[in-house]
Amino acid sequence: MVVKRESKAKYWVYVALTSFFELVWIFGFNVASEWWHWIFIISFIFLDLHFLARAVEGLPGGTVYAVFAGVGTIGTFLMDVYLFGEHISLAKIFFIVLIIIGVIGLKLADDKAEKKEIHEQAAQVEGVEQ
Repeated sequence: MVVKRESKAKYWVYVALTSFFELVWIFGFNVASEWWHWIFIISFIFLDLHFLARAVEGLPGGTVYAVFAGVGTIGTFLMDVYLFGEHISLAKIFFIVLIIIGVIGLKLADDKAEKKEIHEQAAQVEGVEQ
């Protein structure tokens, strides 16, 4: 499936939304104290999965999942530290940095593969026109 570059931005918005809603429902798990809180949590889980599904319609599934999981892991860690008083250690910071490097690496590899695909398509079009 070839997705034009200008339309890929829409799918990255879906990745951002799915990552945001994941953090919302994880936060809800930590603060839910009444039965009706779970109605909102379940609603956010469905929103999360909806935007995750939309994101993989136009971006590689592995990249989407890596970013989604990375943002969720880092966001949950930061939420635990700043909202719930979790302890920070050098080991935790080291592994968070590894996650960030991995997510950036996947994004860069995706861009490189996309550029190669665009170049190959342009070469095919030039071959057809001659």
